[in-house]
Amino acid sequence: MIHLLAEIYGSIQGGLGCLGAAIGVGLVGMKGAEAVGRNPDASGKILVQAIIGMALAEAVAFYAIFLNNTAP
Repeated sequence: MIHLLAEIYGSIQGGLGCLGAAIGVGLVGMKGAEAVGRNPDASGKILVQAIIGMALAEAVAFYAIFLNNTAP
């Protein structure tokens, strides 16, 4: 029974980590599109910053999944 509860808890942890990453990527994309709409000439610089922000947000999902799989 304890093993089943541990698996359920790990799945919830991984799911919430991925949900947080999805929300972060969505916010970065939304604000990047908004910034390009305000200043189209700076789209190259905005794209670079948006990609870096999305990569950092996606790292949260990887941490949640990898730490979930390494738990005893």
